[in-house]
Amino acid sequence: MIDIRKLKELVRLMVANDLSELDLRDEQQQVTVKRGGQPVVQQLAPAAPVAPAAPVAAAAPAAPPAAPEPAADDGLVPIESPMVGTFYAKPNPDKPNFVSVGDSIGPDSVVCLIEAMKIFNEIKAERSGTVAKVLVENGDAVEFGQPLLLIKPE
Repeated sequence: MIDIRKLKELVRLMVANDLSELDLRDEQQQVTVKRGGQPVVQQLAPAAPVAPAAPVAAAAPAAPPAAPEPAADDGLVPIESPMVGTFYAKPNPDKPNFVSVGDSIGPDSVVCLIEAMKIFNEIKAERSGTVAKVLVENGDAVEFGQPLLLIKPE
């Protein structure tokens, strides 16, 4: 079984270097990671060649409906999803949302959680500003690069 920390580091390297696909193999494992509208895929297989995973056609249309909104709001900056997963606006069902419209946030403010592969990842704002709009609902599936929130920068 692949170490999830190593997989997360591979995804970070892909984002930092603007790679859309990474395929690693050794005698016992194969890991294929794809991004850019396609789900993150982890495959464990014998050393024998394995056909690449077919793209998921239904997942691609999810991001375009949210894309026009940032263009319509002058001066607002999107906070985008760094991964494919499930968006959660609060730490658990009994707690309030991390942020709401009108809240002031800083670079280290946690704005949501994204669950990917049974791991809950805190998403930080990485900039200061005021939350102007929340673009996704709690429990929605999100794609890599999909705008989650719009903020008015300070």
